[in-house]
Amino acid sequence: MPVPRWWLPVLAIVLATLAACESADTPPAANADPAPVVDMHTMPSPAGAAQPDLASMPDGSLLLSWVEPMGEAGHRLRFSRLAGREGTWAPPRTIAEGSGWFVNWADTPHVFALADGSLWAHWLRSTGPSRMDYGIDLVRSSDGGTTWNAPTLVPPTAKLGDNGFVTFWPQGGDRLGMAWLDSRQKTPGDSHAHHDGHGGGAMMLRAALFDAAAVQQAEWSLDASTCDCCTTSSAVTDRGTVVVYRGRTPGEIRDTRIVRFDGRAWTSPRDVHADGWEIAGCPVNGPVVVADGASVWVAWYTEAGGMPELRAAHSPDAGDTFSAPVTLAKGPQVLGRLGLARGDGHLLVSWLEEADDAGQRLVLTRYDATWGDPRRSDVATLVARGRASGIPRLQWAHGAAWLAWTDVADGAPLVRGARVVFAR
Repeated sequence: MPVPRWWLPVLAIVLATLAACESADTPPAANADPAPVVDMHTMPSPAGAAQPDLASMPDGSLLLSWVEPMGEAGHRLRFSRLAGREGTWAPPRTIAEGSGWFVNWADTPHVFALADGSLWAHWLRSTGPSRMDYGIDLVRSSDGGTTWNAPTLVPPTAKLGDNGFVTFWPQGGDRLGMAWLDSRQKTPGDSHAHHDGHGGGAMMLRAALFDAAAVQQAEWSLDASTCDCCTTSSAVTDRGTVVVYRGRTPGEIRDTRIVRFDGRAWTSPRDVHADGWEIAGCPVNGPVVVADGASVWVAWYTEAGGMPELRAAHSPDAGDTFSAPVTLAKGPQVLGRLGLARGDGHLLVSWLEEADDAGQRLVLTRYDATWGDPRRSDVATLVARGRASGIPRLQWAHGAAWLAWTDVADGAPLVRGARVVFAR
């Protein structure tokens, strides 16, 4: 049927309006940001390796460490260095090996580099009759990892009870700062309950400084009641080092707390945010922190609202106050086990989710400095389930985000890695 003449101007207006709406809702493809490029990286660790750690060196290089099983001989801690954007991992070197180690999916060894060229590392060593009696072995190398000094036991009186979940920071050019969870104040019989039954008395957060000879210079008690087995994290601000961790109240509220060290004294613990998560056990899901000048960014896992959720907040004053938290992810699929890095003016957060079909999904999302403008990349789908995937590690180096994680192949663990490049 022919269109009436009077309808033609109306039709033109309608078509123009629809075109405007379509162009507003669907930006031209030419203006869309390219998807992040994920480059799966060949790792220098052998099959069977697990518990990876990534650290950024002062010169911009990356350090990767991992644990290898040695059968009845125990375990070996090894590392490799990556220099340059297109570089390859150097041949692995051994930090230490032996029997009697405490090897755990969450409380894993770390490697660290200071401005004086020294390398530091730690692992956990059994110290008592129970499986859950262990201390921290700390070592230092002054020749790039060719040789390492004899281990320093931290704390030096460690015998019964567990000590671990370490975080390192640079205290000047040649001194190492270190914080850890310590069970020395637990009553006898309680020191082993938290990993299996999630019971017993409270753990505490302690810190110490070590000089260029790996000799302990000072030690402090930072918080007398912390969650039992959540990872800790630290960052350096222009007002000193901040350490974040999961606290614990007498009423079993386990929210994220922060303390700061100005080189002489520590601040009292304060909540990053009062989530009010009440849980009579350790979720094994600690917070992460990065800093730049007086700005501090913290991300953490909570179930305060009855649903797994990743929250994040920003402090403009080195941790004295924080903005209201924002939600990064929420839902039953969220597992947490966060990583956090800062690079190219952006924040990068990694976490694990349950995949729809099977296994787990490793997610990396980039944000601006106010936790806005998210750009998500699904880095990898893992075969691993549950704790087998460990805690993925994240660093920024050579203009890209670098990740390392544990997966499973043919029933055995192995370390995988990726480099992710975002368009500016």
